[in-house]
Amino acid sequence: MLYPLMAFIRQRITIVNIRKPAERNVNQELQWLGSSLGLFSLRDKDKSCFRVFIELLKSAKARREVTSDELATQLGLSRGTVIHHINRLMESGIVVHERNIYTLRVENLQSLIDEVEKDIKRACEDLKEVAKEIDARLRL
Repeated sequence: MLYPLMAFIRQRITIVNIRKPAERNVNQELQWLGSSLGLFSLRDKDKSCFRVFIELLKSAKARREVTSDELATQLGLSRGTVIHHINRLMESGIVVHERNIYTLRVENLQSLIDEVEKDIKRACEDLKEVAKEIDARLRL
């Protein structure tokens, strides 16, 4: 299921150019993907945001919806920690919240990257439009 981004008022899109892992290892590649999207920070010492992301990914693959309480129980984290990371993932536009349910915006990683790419293109088009208007007003 694809969730439109219109429900988001503000979205933070971060792309970090990080060298791909040399070794073909799913865990390292998932870590690289999330880090490249600016989802995981160095401050997350216990990789709890990564773990929340993985659980949401598993739920999307199983077409199963989850609550923050379920995530907290599954991961052995406090609900507050889970909510903190979910909010960060929602800010990035990859997680949606409806009722008390959290899901990834799309069902697989390739679709997720496709959607992020569309979001970036929309943001760049908006920036270009405003820049053009400012240039015209400033006669640049």
